[in-house]
Amino acid sequence: MEVDEMGETRTSWSAVPAGTHTILCDHAAKKRKQDPAPEPVIRITEDEEEEEEEEEGEMMCDHMKDSEEPSTKRVKPVAKSNSLTGVITPTKTPALKRIGQSISRSISFRTEARPLPPTPLRSRAKPSSFPRRRNSQCWSDTVESHDLTAKEIKRQEVIYELTQGERQLIEDLSLVKKVYYEPMLKLEIMTESELGQIFGTLDSLIPLHEDLLSRLERLRGSEKTVGQVGPTLLHWFPCLEAYVTYCCNQVGAKALLDQKKHEKRVEHFLRLCQESSFSRKLDLWNFLDLPRSRLVKYPLLLKEIQKCTPPDHPDEDTLPDALELVQSIVAEVNKKTGEAECQFYRRGLTYLEESQRLPEIRQSRFLFCHGELKNNKGQRLHVFLFELALVLTRPGEDREGGQLFHVYRQPLPNALINLEEIPDGEPAGGGTFRGAFTGGNDKVKNCFRVSSRGRSKAHPYSLQANDSFSKQQWITCLRQAIVQSRDRTAQTSQSQLSPPPDPALYHIAELSLSSDTEMTDHTSR
Repeated sequence: MEVDEMGETRTSWSAVPAGTHTILCDHAAKKRKQDPAPEPVIRITEDEEEEEEEEEGEMMCDHMKDSEEPSTKRVKPVAKSNSLTGVITPTKTPALKRIGQSISRSISFRTEARPLPPTPLRSRAKPSSFPRRRNSQCWSDTVESHDLTAKEIKRQEVIYELTQGERQLIEDLSLVKKVYYEPMLKLEIMTESELGQIFGTLDSLIPLHEDLLSRLERLRGSEKTVGQVGPTLLHWFPCLEAYVTYCCNQVGAKALLDQKKHEKRVEHFLRLCQESSFSRKLDLWNFLDLPRSRLVKYPLLLKEIQKCTPPDHPDEDTLPDALELVQSIVAEVNKKTGEAECQFYRRGLTYLEESQRLPEIRQSRFLFCHGELKNNKGQRLHVFLFELALVLTRPGEDREGGQLFHVYRQPLPNALINLEEIPDGEPAGGGTFRGAFTGGNDKVKNCFRVSSRGRSKAHPYSLQANDSFSKQQWITCLRQAIVQSRDRTAQTSQSQLSPPPDPALYHIAELSLSSDTEMTDHTSR
């Protein structure tokens, strides 16, 4: 997914006239600032140093002789320079010798100005038993030749993907147990109770998927093709009900893991694991969330297998039943997980006033959505859209570092909410937004407003999302929550107004309108 490209720049030396060796030094200094690559260190022997000292001595003598002779020429004063080249005047020397002196002096200035340490030898990295990235392999890569149609090849590819996905999930879950759970328990980084809450029933999922993998591998024939897979999946899918317990525990597990990450020992251990090659740059929660991701993928894989199955195939009778079964299990897991999430966040609410405890909050069974929004003062709020109420809160912590949500202002029942979408670019006049949404401009962006139709304590709330996508998600969920709450309220009111049916008329519901004989029998009574 990420490709690192490294480029190196090399400096090449070229011969220049003697009068420009100072420019060469400056160019080298500029190049040294731009190119952080290590520069070659050139060592000068003692003989070369003695020859250079003799040449410089002769040059100084010639310069003193020239200064003793009378001259009528105007002499330009020498400007002060920190470089030695600004003091020594050029003499009449052969061209080749001047070039050699210029290059040798410029190199010597570079090496003397900043001596470089020797480059450390890089030790050869020890190969890891866990690959950083998995090799993606198709079914076609495992067979030498076949005479299948394109549709049947696609079917075998999907079944092979299903099998490989089970194998990889088993490897990851075993890795989590061996690399994370057992070391943290042995080193006492966390208590056994905390680890049990974070990892939940993950250990029980490993044999469950090992069973499916062994069943799928037994289906492969001598030509590495799978004939009928529907009955196997139909018999195994009821095992996925174990996911209800695991997924319902994830809400509290994520909150506890985030809380424990603030401890130095836990953070250090998890960081070392993530930087290791076996983790493939995934953190612990990515591994713990793999079973849920695998669960929602089963219906997609079955639809692909069903799409590639010919009408006269034996799987044509069992695949629809297997698909319906796994979809019902996934829906049940999502429902139970939503109820557990709603209950978890409902327990974390703290009320400043008793009037904020709406019965709609207590009666809510699930959450439509929740997340961060800004109010018209620029304050960050965590907003919960429960099944029957909208609650604005300010995040906080308890004494143990656990997360709390302090209810901000008066919650709104969903049945009484008026939703107003504020178009992007609308002027922020009237002091409603107080400049918090505009960021110094005169236009608002990604904002909407909610208000109550009946309660005087509930003031209108102007809220801003992080981006346009988040704003649209909030508006969609709010509209859905408002419609469902109003329909529920209408049904409740209608059931309360309608009188109960007369028990003497119960026998009429048992009559069959298509049977004249039954009608005659009842009337004769």
